[in-house]
Amino acid sequence: MTATAVMTSKGQITVPKLIRETLGLKQGIKVEFVVTDDKHVIIEQASKDVRRLKGMLHDPKRPKISVEDMNKAISKMGAA
Repeated sequence: MTATAVMTSKGQITVPKLIRETLGLKQGIKVEFVVTDDKHVIIEQASKDVRRLKGMLHDPKRPKISVEDMNKAISKMGAA
C-alpha cells in the first residue's frame, strides 16, 4: 500500500485517508514515528492494548524465581 502526503512549511502532514482507515486512526489518537536503522519510518498508534506486552520479557533461559524470593529481594533493596 502506498499513499502520498505533502509537508507544509510548518512541518505538518495530513495522514492520507486510506492510511488512517487502515490503521484505525481517529481524531485525538496519538501516533508514534519509529525510524529504523535503514531510515524507513513506521507509523503506529501510540496507545495500544496492554495485552500486546504479554510474553515480552519471557526468557526461557532465565531461572524461575518465586514470589517469596522476589519479596525478599525487594525488602533487602529497600533496607539498603
